Amino acid sequence: MIDLHLIGIGTGNPDHLTRAAIAAMNAADVILLPRKGDAKSDLIDLRRTICADVLTGTTRVIEFDLPDRDTSAPYLSAVDQWHDAIALAWRDEIAHHLPNGGRLALLVWGDPSLYDSTLRIADRLRAEGLAMRVTVEPGITSLQALTAAHAIPLNRVGAPVLITTGRRLRAEGWPAEVDTIAVMLDGDCAFQMLDAPGILIWWGAYLGMPHQALIAGSLHEVAERIIRTRANLRERHGWIMDIYILCRDQSGNPG
Repeated sequence: MIDLHLIGIGTGNPDHLTRAAIAAMNAADVILLPRKGDAKSDLIDLRRTICADVLTGTTRVIEFDLPDRDTSAPYLSAVDQWHDAIALAWRDEIAHHLPNGGRLALLVWGDPSLYDSTLRIADRLRAEGLAMRVTVEPGITSLQALTAAHAIPLNRVGAPVLITTGRRLRAEGWPAEVDTIAVMLDGDCAFQMLDAPGILIWWGAYLGMPHQALIAGSLHEVAERIIRTRANLRERHGWIMDIYILCRDQSGNPG
């Protein structure tokens, strides 16, 4: 039996770890850290730093190479194949490092519940017959970090919020029946496709990290600055994690 602990680690700041997350890390026999290539070396370095800061016992930290997603294939089928490949990589690491079972931990950016597929990949292994019990230690999401950084509420009073992706926003435009949307996984700045007048934006990158960047204002006025800033930061660091909230301008902020 594998006891798999999926631990939300926030957006890169070790202070985002909960006490439960720290306890789960120290209770694990093995923590697996995925390597994503030189362009994202900061990501593995952050995980290494978090482990070095909080581990006090005999937990082994094992690094493995994460498979690449085929960006030339249709999106959904490419993601499905990618998840299969990641599940296989997990299985290989488990067989090598925990052949007789034990406690395995994976560190998940933000929280496993929000635009993360770690739980789905674990389901693949269980469906294939691996005896696995899954426990989640929740973490601070990038959405929480964004609203905190800008000191804004997420929703207007009594109103809904839609969480979506840049790909969906670009393909479908502004969703019907909502005035506030949170957009994740947007590598192409899909907000520039919108009819900007009357829309406010709160954008943030590297939230909670020393090089955190924030821009807010009328989309019409700040869109080009966000695009330039994002491109410069990506070139400087080799990767970027960002998120933004869009709101129809009724009251000046989502509340």
